[in-house]
Amino acid sequence: MKLWGGRFTGEADAEFAKFNASFSFDRRLIEADIEGSFAQAEALVKVGILTEDEAGTIIEALKEILRRAREDKAYLDSRDAEDVHSFVEAELVALAGDVGFKLHTGRSRNDQVATDLRLFLRGEIDNTRQFISDMQGALLALAEENLDCIIPGYTHLQRAQPVLFAHYLLAYFEMLKRDALRLTEIRSRVNQLPLGSGALAGTGFAIDRWAVAERLEFEGISENSLDAVSDRDFVIEFIGAAALIMVHLSRLAEDFIIYSTSEFAFIELSDAVSTGSSLMPQKKNPDSLELIRGKAGRVFGHHTALLATVKGLPLAYNKDMQEDKEALFDTIDTLRGSLRVMTTVLGNVRVNADRTRAAASVGFLNATDLADYLVRKGLAFRIAHELVGRVVNHAMAKEIALEEVSLEDYRQFSPLFSDDVYEALKLETSLANKPAQGGTSPERVKEALQKAKNLLNSHS
Repeated sequence: MKLWGGRFTGEADAEFAKFNASFSFDRRLIEADIEGSFAQAEALVKVGILTEDEAGTIIEALKEILRRAREDKAYLDSRDAEDVHSFVEAELVALAGDVGFKLHTGRSRNDQVATDLRLFLRGEIDNTRQFISDMQGALLALAEENLDCIIPGYTHLQRAQPVLFAHYLLAYFEMLKRDALRLTEIRSRVNQLPLGSGALAGTGFAIDRWAVAERLEFEGISENSLDAVSDRDFVIEFIGAAALIMVHLSRLAEDFIIYSTSEFAFIELSDAVSTGSSLMPQKKNPDSLELIRGKAGRVFGHHTALLATVKGLPLAYNKDMQEDKEALFDTIDTLRGSLRVMTTVLGNVRVNADRTRAAASVGFLNATDLADYLVRKGLAFRIAHELVGRVVNHAMAKEIALEEVSLEDYRQFSPLFSDDVYEALKLETSLANKPAQGGTSPERVKEALQKAKNLLNSHS
């Protein structure tokens, strides 16, 4: 029996029925649908629609449906259903008898699906936060393993200043920290109960919505029935947050792709996350990272598509909103896979510390330190900056490093230069002279690592 067939005398076109159906993908909501139905049954007892015995019969039948769905992969293919809601109701009636038809009293598919989606997404946000935490842990482990490793820091993809590799990894930890905070904020907005809003005008029965919210562990209830059934802000917001996470994963993937090339050779990826060439035997390709980079665009597309879908919808519910689920589900799957694969990459990467140090030692990355040296001697920074630029030109002309410029030559540029200039130009000195909070000095980086570890431990 259809959930809406009484008004119709003719059969739906077969092609349209297939086009209209959503069970092939919204079956993922079955646990949420049943969880919401438990609460619905209890609420109907309180308003006298169901007796305790009827509710007990319904709840036992729902538990059996849930058991079958979890244990039998073929179960959800056993009935030709329009959507997950009609599947559950048909199975409920088959198991509990006609009393099963009472469960939908005062409830529309509009507020039902909105409730299911929020219940489902709430759980997926919790899972995603755990995947983020796992990746953060992998970043910290890699940082601790390579605490003394020095790499070139880049701007415009040009070597700029030396930094600790651990400091570089902690930059991505910070990005993920913001991602986790965003998800926490979004979860609170997701966790609002729409059930009891009916199709658009509210339920015709005096259901205690706050009691239902408490039963389902929602933080609050929707305040307007029209908004409740037509709101998909929470889906769009989650996909937007997922898009930002994918931006961060894609940036790290791009870094590691570059760093793993023979031109850089800063890192070597594990065989576990690499592939070879069907033609060239020597190749080791970073496919894991390239796929993460590519899948970022997929999530961006879902965000844009859903914004475009809802932008012109009149209040309240419209069937266009069925398009939210495939976009949401694919975003969740893509994000989960990307986080887990990147965590595996981080757990298996080998860092070539000799190569990174050598790269940080050439290209005049200590030019800023030379300018700072002059500032400490009393010269204004802008003047020091211009003077060091001329020293760099001098060194480039002689094809030597700043450390190799003679003191005699240095004194031709300024009498402020003395023997201690060579100490100021060392890599370790460059790092140590970045003591401000958030900088790359070893002391600050160790503190940042410990703070990050404490944060992760507090969330575990």
